[in-house]
Amino acid sequence: MTRVAAVDCGTNSIRLLVADADPATGELTELDRRMTIVRLGQGVDRTGRLAPEALERTFAACREYAAVIKEYGAERLRFVATSASRDAENRDDFVQGVLDILGVEPEVISGDQEAEFSFTGATKELTGRTDLTRPYLVVDIGGGSTEFVVGDDHMRAARSVDVGCVRMTERHLAHGGRVSDPPTEEQIAAIRADIEAALDLAEQTVPLREAHTLVGLAGSVTTVSAIAQELPAYDSARIHHSRISRDRVREITEWLLRSTHAERAAVPSMHPGRVDVIGAGALVLLSIMERIGAEEVVVSEHDILDGIAWSVA
Repeated sequence: MTRVAAVDCGTNSIRLLVADADPATGELTELDRRMTIVRLGQGVDRTGRLAPEALERTFAACREYAAVIKEYGAERLRFVATSASRDAENRDDFVQGVLDILGVEPEVISGDQEAEFSFTGATKELTGRTDLTRPYLVVDIGGGSTEFVVGDDHMRAARSVDVGCVRMTERHLAHGGRVSDPPTEEQIAAIRADIEAALDLAEQTVPLREAHTLVGLAGSVTTVSAIAQELPAYDSARIHHSRISRDRVREITEWLLRSTHAERAAVPSMHPGRVDVIGAGALVLLSIMERIGAEEVVVSEHDILDGIAWSVA
């Protein structure tokens, strides 16, 4: 048994997992799992740089996580950074800040590495399930990018594309620092066109339509599940391995795209940091389901963070 800590720093959020890993049994016993919306990718698509206020929000979360890691006495720590910090000109400022606070250098991983971690985290505990047919298609819808991975026991093919809930919102819905509320039909069509082009790219290397089970990861997908179940508050236990039909995803996506900021913020399971970007994220999920003909999505709370933890163990 090894006590490990894993940090996943994405475009929209930064997350921590502290767990005891037993490679012999394949069990990961969670001790602490938390998430903070920091919007590290704020403005990156437009400026090519990490904004000073976004860096400070991220460093504040790192200081909180450092205290948690010390409290639990984790033996090993791995910090993985994804899309926003891969793209930024001033990523050295980000790297140095994390090193100063946590004592480890963030690994700015490739999209393929990101995909492999996501696949491992999402599917390791599905081994032996008779109600889910392989191969799996794991889709990790992040803030700046979406990863597609097809595999059985192991990853067979993967592709990362630059379509995510924050990137699509900032590119098509944000003007003068304000997000369209609600978006116009033309704006929605522009997002959809970007998503369809990204799916065309993904299909060049990943056989999306060969998959028998679609597994969806990350905040956009889990939030759609919480809305579908009409949960009175965000409940990881009820969201994990829930199954949402394509018709229900379409119904929720259409509501999110025609609702106002106030209406979305009033959803009891909605994290405040997702209110402005959830419409674009849900549209990515719906577009994927329509493209591959998936009747449902299996929602997983275990994702790249769990894959990172296993890589440390």
